Amino acid sequence: MTSTLEPGTPALHAGLSQAQLHELYYFMRLTRSIEEKLVNLYRQTKVIGGLFRSLGQEADAVGSAYALDKGDILSPLIRNLGSMLVKGATPVEVLRQYMAKAESPTRGRELNIHFNDLERGFLGQISHLGDMVAVMAGVTLSFRMRREARVGLVYVGDGAMSTGAFHEGINFAAVQRLPLVIVAENNGYAYSTPMHKQTAVAELVEKAAGYGVRGAQADGNDVLAVYEVTKEAVERARAGGGVTLIELMTYRRKGHAEHDNQSYVTKEELEAWAAKDPLDRYARHLTEGGRATAAELAAIDARVTAEIDTAVALCENEPLPEPATALDGVLAEPPKAELEWYRRLDG
Repeated sequence: MTSTLEPGTPALHAGLSQAQLHELYYFMRLTRSIEEKLVNLYRQTKVIGGLFRSLGQEADAVGSAYALDKGDILSPLIRNLGSMLVKGATPVEVLRQYMAKAESPTRGRELNIHFNDLERGFLGQISHLGDMVAVMAGVTLSFRMRREARVGLVYVGDGAMSTGAFHEGINFAAVQRLPLVIVAENNGYAYSTPMHKQTAVAELVEKAAGYGVRGAQADGNDVLAVYEVTKEAVERARAGGGVTLIELMTYRRKGHAEHDNQSYVTKEELEAWAAKDPLDRYARHLTEGGRATAAELAAIDARVTAEIDTAVALCENEPLPEPATALDGVLAEPPKAELEWYRRLDG
């Protein structure tokens, strides 16, 4: 399945209301603006660890997550901040995580978007190298065992599709016909390795046939095409149709992380993909299609700026966790009743 929306044509509206169309723009703008603020904080040495940008990929994270229902679970990668925002993560949580603040969701123990909230519907990654496909196969198996009409969605990069963990996860999910949607983000590079140097297939969606699952492909820089192809896969999974592997054609316009200068990419390649910017493209589609005015989009931009400024003011000068708290919650409290299988540290 391919996108029916070619660059430069009026946007399809995917059965969404005007408010929902505006909300898609809001989440993409919020994703980009948070990351731009994080770059500023990173250069001030206020970000702990690496900073991973999703510049150019905002549409694939936002559009796919928007296709899920409440109760569904997704597992994001390092460039899927937008998917977590759609599911309810807040700017202040994200900023606290990147700055390892004591009040961050993981109390400074984990960084960037490595945090969970199953009530809101996101499961933090343990690795970006295909491992979460197997984890989400387990999650969706639990949905099946509890007879819950829920769907799981997991993101995987082009490089991770060449790992054993990906193979084991998708193979198990396929055999069990689990309600799992696998979104393969083909952004051109596995760190600095171009796709043609790490897999022989011309398109990642070709791999679906080898597992006996449905394959679909869409323009990852078109948020409505992403929403449509994911919505169809989600509904199919919920109805018992099993796994769909979706390949989203997109591009990573920054290096693997902020420290990566992208010396392996040509200037011409970057310029060509900048012209396909998903946020600019969607704004143009909304205004040209009569679904938003320039003033309405400017108001959304102002709202995003205000939200991020408020979040930064709230948490920028918050303290880091006290060293003594590092062990909090690591060891379980002794059971109230003595159990044979429980071994006390002093025993």
